[in-house]
Amino acid sequence: MLLRTPLYESHLAAGAKMVDFSGWEMPIHYGSQIEEHHAVRRDAGMFDVSHMCALDLVGPDARGYLRRLLANDVAKLTMPGKALYSCMLDETGGVIDDLIVYFFTPERYRIVVNAGTTDKDIDWMRACLGGVSGGFNATLMVRRRGNDDAVTMIALQGPDAHERRRTGVDAVAMIAVQGPRARERFWTAFPDSRAATATLENFQAAEFTSAQGDWLVARTGYTGEDGFEVTVPAEAAADVWATLLAAGVKPCGLGARDTLRLEAGMNLYGQDMDESVTPFEVGLKWTVDLKDPAREFIGKSALATRQARNLFAGLLLLDRGGLRAHQKVITPQGEGETTSGSFSPSLNQSIALARLPLGVALGSEVEVVIRDKRLKAGVVKPTFVRNGKSLI
Repeated sequence: MLLRTPLYESHLAAGAKMVDFSGWEMPIHYGSQIEEHHAVRRDAGMFDVSHMCALDLVGPDARGYLRRLLANDVAKLTMPGKALYSCMLDETGGVIDDLIVYFFTPERYRIVVNAGTTDKDIDWMRACLGGVSGGFNATLMVRRRGNDDAVTMIALQGPDAHERRRTGVDAVAMIAVQGPRARERFWTAFPDSRAATATLENFQAAEFTSAQGDWLVARTGYTGEDGFEVTVPAEAAADVWATLLAAGVKPCGLGARDTLRLEAGMNLYGQDMDESVTPFEVGLKWTVDLKDPAREFIGKSALATRQARNLFAGLLLLDRGGLRAHQKVITPQGEGETTSGSFSPSLNQSIALARLPLGVALGSEVEVVIRDKRLKAGVVKPTFVRNGKSLI
């Protein structure tokens, strides 16, 4: 049985077409994926991202644990609410998942992981809590809501982890409000939130209490536009969604979310990256922090010897056709492959992310095999559109 977010009924009421996404019944669109895409680029749209998993890490060793767990270094987080994007690697340097960490104190963090990797991530984090020098004195709390409206609380602490189940309403829902007018429309919907969120910098979050409970509002997103990602109590989600709708924020589904993130050059886990590649091979070298030679994070030693085997680049189709994932790319240096591909509504052209042989130059032309035909494509930086503007 597919899992449903607290906004399931809201999606049906808005006429959403629902699909299976990583075991969750999620909206793919509400009528026109193209219109939803343009709403985010030109005004404001909102996405239900409650299928993603929020975890709370607390304890005296929380900071030390994350410095061991992640390729990026949480030690650089000193301002409460500041966020960090990072890959979580295995011992070979392969990417287990990409995630965001929010810092509140050296003993308290919020971690948001992908829906499709949640169980794998939790198992890995649990093993790592107890895997070094007798374990870390920290607790990872996972809050999940199932279709029976009960909450599973999983406390993972060192080697003596335990699981218990209880009913309650402390699970959370997450709504991403994105676009050039996203913050303006959010403040129109919730004017009392402005005092806590107006001064937020990019990749910073604020906690505050409203009439609907405890909120976390982060100036982050997955579209290449400005906006907020809002975490609220699950029971308040439908009211929050309806209030945003009344303020002129357009509901958007997974289809628009995918074309937006592709235009912004953002990786999708399981498609553009997985355990078979390192951050160096998917354009994420900037997330690997090697400044502190004394910090030993998982996968560090492997990265020192595992050289990148390909170039991560963008493709802009020059002939008529459609780019998709897993299409062969022919270059003078050898063969490559697209990892994501789609029609770009902003550019009115087909685009893709691809792994190409080393030595392929930006600005050069390659050929993509589409339905047994070789079509020309230009090699570009893997960021096509940001803040509503073409970068091509």
